Amino acid sequence: MKKIVVFCGSSLGFNPVYKNAAIELGNAFVEKGITLIYGGGKIGMMGILADTILQKGGNVIGVIPQFLEKEEVVNPNVTELIVTKTMSDRKIMMSKMTDGYISLPGGFGTMDELFEGLTLHQLHIEDKPNGLLNINHYFDHTLHQLEVMVREGFLKDKNRDLLLVDTQAEGLLQKMFFYEAPEKSHIINKVVKHDH
Repeated sequence: MKKIVVFCGSSLGFNPVYKNAAIELGNAFVEKGITLIYGGGKIGMMGILADTILQKGGNVIGVIPQFLEKEEVVNPNVTELIVTKTMSDRKIMMSKMTDGYISLPGGFGTMDELFEGLTLHQLHIEDKPNGLLNINHYFDHTLHQLEVMVREGFLKDKNRDLLLVDTQAEGLLQKMFFYEAPEKSHIINKVVKHDH
């Protein structure tokens, strides 16, 4: 894995544990020679993560939509900045460039991107690993909701298991490195072939 997209908040949260986790992940990226692909911001968790990597000589690619390309938001120090027309274009660009996804604590945007990645994987549009760094029990309720979805018959066990979870950056990266995507189901193959 050479490039990983990280989704995370444009805020730091109230607990310093989140900032420290972003620094820890940034250090792990540098140690393993991984290029960060992220939303291009200089604020919040995004800014801390990117700056940690840049300060140690790592590579950071920012992908930001035009309407967010403002001086107070965009990180001017990234290795490469890509400006897209829309949020949707940004997601497509990130998808084309990355080998996998990691989500850190964040808000609506982070949750949207987390579940979009899982949905694309469930439908076999992508087969890239989706990691969740569950810092300070932040995603416990999200993970519980997935269990409810399985229990109530709206989500299959095998699809819930597409989400790789750990509380430490090193452990999560190891799971992602050794991840093997499940084979496509016959039903999905027929649907995809029919659509084309």
